[in-house]
Formats: sequence, C-alpha cells, structure tokens
Amino acid sequence: MPPKREYDDARAVGTPAVSADDDQMTTFSLHSFGDSDDDNHGFSIQIIENMREEYGMFVWPCSVVLAEYVWQQRSRFSGTSVIELGAGTSLPGLVAAKVGADVTLTDESKRVEVGGLILFVLENIRSVCDLNKLSCKVMGLTWGIWDAQIFDLHPQILLGADVLYDTSAFDDLFSTVAFLLQSNPGSVFITTYHNRSGHHLIEFLMVKWGLKCIKLLDAFSFMPSGKASGLGGNIQLAEIVLVG
Repeated sequence: MPPKREYDDARAVGTPAVSADDDQMTTFSLHSFGDSDDDNHGFSIQIIENMREEYGMFVWPCSVVLAEYVWQQRSRFSGTSVIELGAGTSLPGLVAAKVGADVTLTDESKRVEVGGLILFVLENIRSVCDLNKLSCKVMGLTWGIWDAQIFDLHPQILLGADVLYDTSAFDDLFSTVAFLLQSNPGSVFITTYHNRSGHHLIEFLMVKWGLKCIKLLDAFSFMPSGKASGLGGNIQLAEIVLVG
C-alpha cells in the first residue's frame, strides 16, 4: 500500500452531519453544489468517512476541488461515460453521476495487509452510492494490472483526485491512464493534485506514455470563496490527453 498522505492542513471537507461512532469512528460529511434555494439544479452529496482507517476513507482537499470542477462543468459531463480512478470516498464521481454521467467508481483491487481495508473501501463506495440514491458501477482496478475487465472500459472522461501523491505508483498510474485514453479517442484525464517535488517525474512519465497537458489551473482560480478558505497547500487541476 502507498504511504499515508499528510498535509499541512488536515482536510477540507463539507459539513459534518453525524457524530463519530466510538467503535467504527464513522462520520458523515455533507457537500453542497450550487444554491439549492435559487438554483433548481443545486444539490448535496453525503459522504461516509471512517476516521480510524487509512486515507481511502477520507475526503481530501483535492477531492473537494475536483468535485467542484465537475459541478461547474456539469453540461460537459451530462450523458458522458466517466471513470474515477482511486475513488476512495468518490465525491467527484458522485457529482458526475448526479449531473447525468454514466459513472464507474474504481479503487485498488488487491487485498492489503491492514485487515482487508480495500474490500472495505469498495463496500463503502457502494454504501455511499446507495445513501445518495445514485446508480454507479463499482469495481476493483489496480493500476498497471491488465485484468480482463479493464478491456471493457471505454471512458470519455477519467477523473483522479490526489492520485499523484506516491511517486512509486506514478508509472503504473500513467500506464493505466494511457491505456484507458487509447480505448476511447478524444477522451481526457482530469486530475487534481498538490504541487510537490514529484513534478519533474510527472513530466517525464507523461512524455514516456505519450500524454500531454492541455489545461492547468490553480484551484483558487475557480473555487468559490467559501470552499477555497478551507483549502491548504498549492492544489492544481490538470486536463491530460494523448499526444495527437
């Protein structure tokens, strides 16, 4: 398993809705998009988080940023096929589903040493879909592993929130992204990440796998002030495609 992510600012999440349970340390956070009073299309997404488990069960700041971008680009997502990589709590993918995309939520498919954590993450994804009354496909997907089911995926948009955090996984991630983009010409990978020291490795691997960045935004350039105030660090959003 990649190392646990640590930030100067712990997490940027929505409004806690339920107090944590002593045994499971489970809590709920509520994330709102648009103005439900003035905008007929506004809505909220409720996320189940587990404070005792590892990073897969938290809503990290990059996830909040990517979900907001999906909301702001909702007309672009409606009716499209979307896959979220390393979905975890799945906030961006759930927003995409809410605005009319056909969404597949994926996370690590291998069992890990920490008490079957990944199995629990996948089950949590299914529970969050049910909680929000959204029909999303949920599947295990290990970057760099070519299981039969990956050949049936044909996304128009790939999403990945904070998937660029462990440099040892970068090559497997970009090989998977390149394969999925090749399966549907014209598709795009949209990712949010903290601008860290691995920037040069990212550039190298993008060249290696025939990828290029066509849009790069600072999160603060499009985040609403109320959400931006809770963010920490330098978060960027990139849109990546195959080299033509």
